[in-house]
Amino acid sequence: MTTSGPTRPRAPRVSAEQRRQEILVAAHEVFGARGLHKASLGEIAERVGITHQGILHHFGSKEQLFVEVLAWREHLDVADFENHEPPRGPDLLRHLVRTAAVNTGRVGLVQAYVVLSAESVTEGHPAQPSFRDRFSVLRGLIADALAASVPADLHPPEAEVDQAASAIIAVMDGLQVQWLLDPGAVRMPPTVAFVIDSILERWGSDERSASALG
Repeated sequence: MTTSGPTRPRAPRVSAEQRRQEILVAAHEVFGARGLHKASLGEIAERVGITHQGILHHFGSKEQLFVEVLAWREHLDVADFENHEPPRGPDLLRHLVRTAAVNTGRVGLVQAYVVLSAESVTEGHPAQPSFRDRFSVLRGLIADALAASVPADLHPPEAEVDQAASAIIAVMDGLQVQWLLDPGAVRMPPTVAFVIDSILERWGSDERSASALG
């Protein structure tokens, strides 16, 4: 009687949701390093241990995968908040400073954001609506936080508050580029706090975001 050798144990089956998560993590790294157009689905698939067709099975196209990577990143940014939502009012301003500090420890995420957001300005880019919506929501949150940080009798014009919110976003994003290129020359958290607090001081507010620096 012929006997077969020992049976090799089967690898545990991965659920569709777990596989999607693995693809998103790998895609975030590859898109962050190479951008949308130079990134290869084959490289992403190889990192996950599946085929190119496996990626398409879960996401349909390279462009759709890219957009879902952006949504996944946004989910990560609020995962630790109560109800998975960012704080409001002066706490949001302090959170922005803490975020700048946290970002100094996650270079890959910062690099991916910088690359992906820059590419999104090109005509027809699949991520353009996602970034447009992100900035619109963020401007509103920051404008509301600034308004809530100033006494009612000192409240600046609404247009000025909106301009200040746009300026804070511009500072944070611009600092990330400078920091990636020359991390030893740029201190993101105190610089973000300096800009926010300079705006608050201009309007006569006693709130200070620098308290988040400890």
